[in-house]
Amino acid sequence: MRRSAPLKMSDKQREQLKEEIKAFYLDVRGDAIGIIEQEQLLSLFMERLAPIVYNKALDDAQYWYQKQLENMESDFFSLYRDF
Repeated sequence: MRRSAPLKMSDKQREQLKEEIKAFYLDVRGDAIGIIEQEQLLSLFMERLAPIVYNKALDDAQYWYQKQLENMESDFFSLYRDF
């Protein structure tokens, strides 16, 4: 199986996600989480979750594309005329 390149995100996106992890952890667990833990959790999510979400997005795009092709085929055959 071919490994894909790691997902790229801007520094701003990365910082925002770490802040969301920090806020979530505080809300759910009632504990503060440090910068290192934020980075570790984000890295874990990106490594493990991102490929699953990416593949799901591809599956969804393929499903949509197949439906469009079915519609196009139906539209094409509706152009035929009986003589």
